[in-house]
Amino acid sequence: MASPVNLLRLCLRPSRRLPNLRASAVPQLTHRRPLSTTQWRSASTPTEDDASAKEAEDELEKVFKNPGEFLNAFIRDESVSDEERRLAQRMLEDWSKVPLPEKQNIEKLAQEVNEESAQLRRPIMPKKDSFWHVEETDQDLITDEVGEDDFEEDDIMAMGHAKLEEHREFREYARIAVWEMPLLSKLAKPFQPPAEDEVLRFRYTTYMGEFHPADRKVVVEFCPKDLPGLSEAQQLKLKKLAGSRYNPEKDIIKMSCERFEHQAQNKRYLGDLVNKMIEAAKDPTDMFEDIPLDTRHHKFKPQIKFPKKWYLTEERRKELEEQRKQALLLDEQKRTEGTLIDGVQAIQQAMLHAKPVEVVPVLRRGQRGRR
Repeated sequence: MASPVNLLRLCLRPSRRLPNLRASAVPQLTHRRPLSTTQWRSASTPTEDDASAKEAEDELEKVFKNPGEFLNAFIRDESVSDEERRLAQRMLEDWSKVPLPEKQNIEKLAQEVNEESAQLRRPIMPKKDSFWHVEETDQDLITDEVGEDDFEEDDIMAMGHAKLEEHREFREYARIAVWEMPLLSKLAKPFQPPAEDEVLRFRYTTYMGEFHPADRKVVVEFCPKDLPGLSEAQQLKLKKLAGSRYNPEKDIIKMSCERFEHQAQNKRYLGDLVNKMIEAAKDPTDMFEDIPLDTRHHKFKPQIKFPKKWYLTEERRKELEEQRKQALLLDEQKRTEGTLIDGVQAIQQAMLHAKPVEVVPVLRRGQRGRR
């Protein structure tokens, strides 16, 4: 049985010949030629074109109340094929099985939609005295275009609008961070370390659903020692085959691909490339023994290590605490004896007994002293 949604869609479905009817419903303005051999016909005499236009207008204005009326009119149409007619008959049988209250609800809903969309379905008749229809309003605009170009000095500059747009974008991302991002915790999965046979580590780039030329790039990293079934000589050959993609400091081979459109294609290409490199490394015909491993492409960074004496161990911490205690006890002993020097008091006394400093005026370039 057809669902009420599909039945309502069929009820609101426009006629098959709607584009042709819309074009034929508007008669074209014709002018008589001064010299013509065509027999003259009176304007009051109806012709076949006028009759077809009148029929088209009547059919255009016809609105079906329910899918049953539409299917009956669809079956009576002579231009419908036999297969479509049989399909319409089956749908009409399904419509007859729909309960009466549900039919009434569908008819009521269709009537409300037809009343609201009557203005949209009515064809727009061109004006006779118009030039390119410039005086007609655009039905696709939200506003009525009345006073759109009048500047009343109540608007801000383009820079202000750009700032407001930037503020709206910030607020949109703030709403996403507050309301939508916490929902991603439901999709979180516990971390599982890679197994021993999972030696390839792929890295992808995403821009949060936005299209970017760099989101197709895929990077793969692996260590030659982690590859099963490779001897030391074969691992050395694999490093030589990798060339500048081998990092001798971390002992990792890193390769990337972005020549294809999708990430899956680039990942598949990298996987096939790694397999080819392993097969070439296992080839015993030439092991590249006469070629040294070239590491000139990598710049080794010196690793600065602190002296062991600087490490804050438990013994060093106790030693520092003991030194602080001895310093505090020594200050307390000097305070009781009156030998502790107060820096603020010493500065104040020095300022009281200090001699005044004579200020010598400095002449700038281009100035002369008074005589």
